[in-house]
Parts: sequence; C-alpha cells; structure tokens
Amino acid sequence: MITLAENENNIKNEAEEELKTGIQEETENGGDETLNDKDTDAYEDKEAPDDKKLAKEDKKEKKKKEKSDKKQDALKEKIDELEDRVKRQMAEFENFRKRTDKEKTAMFETGAKSVIEKILPVVDNFERGLATVPDNEKGGAFAQGMEMIYKQLLTELDNLDVKPIAAVGEEFNPEFHNAVMQVQSEEYESGIIAQELQKGYTYRDTVVRHSMVAVTE
Repeated sequence: MITLAENENNIKNEAEEELKTGIQEETENGGDETLNDKDTDAYEDKEAPDDKKLAKEDKKEKKKKEKSDKKQDALKEKIDELEDRVKRQMAEFENFRKRTDKEKTAMFETGAKSVIEKILPVVDNFERGLATVPDNEKGGAFAQGMEMIYKQLLTELDNLDVKPIAAVGEEFNPEFHNAVMQVQSEEYESGIIAQELQKGYTYRDTVVRHSMVAVTE
C-alpha cells in the first residue's frame, strides 16, 4: 500500500521530469531556430554575389548592344553615302552620254552637210548636161546611161533625206529662197517665183542650199 509520502514523492518526481523534458525541448527548438537563422543568412550571403554577377552581365550586355547599335548606324551612314555617290556618278555618266551623242550627231550632221554641198554641183552639172542633149539623141545609149546615173544619184540623195526645194509658182520665202532678180510676168502675181536659176535643197528639214530664184515684181 502506497503511503501519502510516497505519493507526494512520485508526483514531485513526475513534475521534475516534465520540467526537464520541457526545458530540453525548448533548448532543442531554440537550437533549430538558431540553425535556421544561420542557414538563412548563409543563403542570403550566397545569393548576393549571384545578383551582382547578373547585374554586371546585364550592364555588359547593354554596353555591347549600344556598341553594336553605333556600329550599325555608322555602317548605314556609310552605305547611304556610297549609294548617293553612285547615283551622282550614274547621273553624271548619263549626262555625259547624252552630251556625247548630241555632239556625235552634230558632227555627223556637219559632215553630211559638207559632203552634200560638194555633191550638189555634180547634180547641177548632170542637169545642165542633160538639158543640152538634142531631142534626136535623147534615145541614144549614151544619153540614156547619163539619165540613169542622174536618177540614181537623186534616189540616193532622197534616201539621205536630201529634198529639192519647191520654187517656181511658190510664194517667195526668204527661209528657202534667195531672190537675185525681179521679173515681169503675166502668169504669176507679184511676190511669186517665176524662174528658178539654181535648185535649192534641204537636209532633214535644214536648208543646205537656198534656191536661187527670180521673183515677179
């Protein structure tokens, strides 16, 4: 049978045990909390260098991008400058080509006119020679040969755009005619060309030789 004293002693022992257990648990919990705090600090210390590294890398990438943009801008400016230079050179070459073509055409026209001016007296001599052939000899071989050469010469001149200027019966025009005398005529009115003394010609609408004419008074 348990006495009152033993019962009290047992209660006291149990209380002491519970107290010890509580203290031990608090100590263990406190130790865990301290450990957790240290682990957190260590994690934070570990994370800090990574953030700095990322920030440094971002700054480096930004500078790299800015450098690349500047390089692209400089390259674009250089390309624009070269394109403008090429366009200017092409325009200058086109102007040079047109000017050269114009000069060549002018030189050709001048040369052609010079040759035509030398040929026209030959045509005049053909016409004078054929006009003196007697009627009874016009059917002869020689006269017909001369006539054929004369017609061939006129055909080639016509192919070169060399055209005779209309004179007799036309109104006098100082741009095409050169009046060397005045005559009286019952056939034509005053100011009308009554006689052609020398035939005139144009080359591509430009007068090579004016017609020498006599105009009615």
